[in-house]
Order: sequence, then C-alpha cells, then structure tokens
Amino acid sequence: SSGIIAEYGSSGINAEYGDLPAVFHLAARHNADEFPDKVNLTIGAYRNEAGKPWVLPVVKKAESMLAADETLNKEYLSMGGLQSFTDAATRLVLGENSKLINEDRAVALQSLSGTGALTIAFQFVNQFYPGCKDVLVSNPSWGNHKLMIDRIPGLNFKQYAYYDPNTMGVDLEGMCRDLEQAQDGSVVILHACAHNPTGIDPTKEQWLKIAEVCKRKNHFPIFDLAYLGYASGDFDKDAYSIRLFADQGFEFMVCQSYAKIMGLYCERIGCLIFAGQTAEIAHKCLSQMKIIVRSIYSNPPAHGARIASMCLNNRDMRAEWEDCVKEMHARIRRSRSCLHTALKTCNVPGSWDHILSQNGMFSYTGLTKAQCEHLIETHHVYLLKSGRISMCGVTPENAKYVANAMKDAILNAKEN
Repeated sequence: SSGIIAEYGSSGINAEYGDLPAVFHLAARHNADEFPDKVNLTIGAYRNEAGKPWVLPVVKKAESMLAADETLNKEYLSMGGLQSFTDAATRLVLGENSKLINEDRAVALQSLSGTGALTIAFQFVNQFYPGCKDVLVSNPSWGNHKLMIDRIPGLNFKQYAYYDPNTMGVDLEGMCRDLEQAQDGSVVILHACAHNPTGIDPTKEQWLKIAEVCKRKNHFPIFDLAYLGYASGDFDKDAYSIRLFADQGFEFMVCQSYAKIMGLYCERIGCLIFAGQTAEIAHKCLSQMKIIVRSIYSNPPAHGARIASMCLNNRDMRAEWEDCVKEMHARIRRSRSCLHTALKTCNVPGSWDHILSQNGMFSYTGLTKAQCEHLIETHHVYLLKSGRISMCGVTPENAKYVANAMKDAILNAKEN
C-alpha cells in the first residue's frame, strides 16, 4: 500500500464527522423517544389533524392515471425537465396574463425541489452575475440558505434585519437600512410568502418600500417560494411580492418547491424561473442554467413532474388541487386558533396574539433557548431552540398539553 494509506489506514481523505442540522437531530430524538405524550413541532412538513402525513387525493388520482397510461416510458427528460410542468408553474407564479410570459422574457427549468432551484440559482449567480457577490439573507432565515451559499467559493453570505422581537413583526426600518447600506448590485434572497422561520410577511405597503430600496440599489432579487398558498389560501395573493417586482421591471429569479403545496416531498419537484429584460437575455441564461444542471445531475425525475403537470393543467384536477391547498391552509389556521385558545385557557404568561397574526407553516413563539430546552428535556415537546414551531405538529388532542408545557417552561426554566 502507499505511504498515505499506510499512515492513515485509508486513502488519506481528511474528513471529520459532520453535524446534522438541528431539525433532523431533534426529529430523530423524537422518533426514538418512548414517552407516550411526546410532541414533534420541528420538521416543516404538512400533517393532518390526526398528526399524520397526507397524500393529496388528487395526487393519488394522478398516479393511478399515470400507471394506466401505456404510452409512457422511462426515458430521460431533457435537462430543462418536463415543459408542460415548467410552463404551467411559471403561469401559476407570474399570472396567466403576465407581460413577462407574453413577451417571452420568463424562462424556467425543472429543479430538484426548492433546494435544487436555489443551488442552480447560486451557481448561476456565481458564474454569470456581474454585480456584487454578496448574498443577503433575512435574519433569521431557513438554515439551508447559509449552508448552500457558504459552500460556493466566491459568494459571500450576509444578513439583513428582518424580525423585531419587541413587536414580533417585520423590522422594516432595519431591513431597509441594511439593504440600503449593502453594496450596490448585491443579491437579495426574499421569502415571497409564509416566511420561514418566523411566519411573518411584509404587508403590501412594506413590500413597496422594500422594492423601492432594491431598485435604487440595483439589487438582484431571488425569491424563495416554498409555501405558495400557505399564507392566505390564495395563489394570487401569495404571489403578490413577485408580481410587484415583475411590474417594476426587475430582473429576478424564483425558486419554487412543490413539496409542501402538492405533498410531493420525496419526488423532489421544483421549478426555477428567470425573468429577464429581453427574451434574448432570458434564453441565454436558461441555456447556461441547463449546463449547470448537466454538470450536477443531468436531468430531473419524470414521475413527480408528470403528477404536478396534471394537477396544474387539467381543469378538474387543478380545481381539486386548489381545494386541497385551501384545506391545508385552513387546517394550519385551525391549529393556530387551537393553540392560542389553549394558551389563554391555561393562563400561560405573556401575550400570544402573534400566534394568530403569523401565517404559513411556522410560528416564532418568542420562547428563549433555555425554555425550549426545558420543553424538550422535561416535557418531550420537541422544537428548535430558536423558538420556532411547526404549526402542523399542533393538534386538538395535544394543544392543551403543549400549552401547559410552555407555561411550566416560562415559569421554571433556568436561564443560562
């Protein structure tokens, strides 16, 4: 054997054990916990009121139709994916009468869910965006944003103010200040709706101010769109921020996931949209994004894309899918109301109205790290130590238990 292998007992690769993201570590602890009343408020995946995953009926219908279709085969999709899906996904986001679509200035490719779309977007920005390579992300934000940005040499992870713990709302003044002070032409990641992890979105008036700063500073927006329909139950309302930036003439990208909104978690279906100033620019960029796809995974999976395409393009199935999204939105609103009522009934110290005013899958509770650790260790209620909870983990059966556990944590947790 070589000297390296003799010295290290292997090929000489120098790798240490990596730290799993906290959300997966906590989920694993929950799954191994034998306590009968344990509660999982960690992972952002939809659950019904029985706390179970939900395969949408329209998805089951689509799968049955695909299984019976003798014309389908297992050939590769193109690098850009299934065009009937990406065309429909683009219309869903930008609107049926979008000027960008009508002028052929919006292009799209199928991605490996939202994470894959962001990965391609970051690779593309690093290679072709001529502006500043600072990527500004809200503080706080989805943890994977930093992980992806940090792994691309040339991109610089930065943060802008977003959450105001005093008002438990958007820190608009701080956000606009940080965007203003950022280097001209920075890349800005914006959560289009149902902000993860806070559940707090800017109002229409606030979005106008955010757009004004981004326009003045010539920033390049990338919208993270994982929860279209979860904020309000209405696709058009939830796409407001993106369409506002489109109307104001921005070039931008949208990274869309169909995990939550169609329940296609394991199918890894997403869409990356690029909106350009001209059709030529847009299609040149699309060609380069396809080359990035080729270098990473060549082509995306067909099965989930066919399901999504059917749900988007078939009129009856589209209506059924929209009803499913409305039900998921309504179920989460019921969870918020249920927990809010339990917190009030159990006389938990503090004001909990923000549970109702926040939207989407998550809530930023305002609990401290010590209180969260107390909930986990004493009551087997698993949540991130930032105080973020997934509202889908709250059910009519466990809401009172969670509320009483929160009360005990607030009264008895020892702050470090």
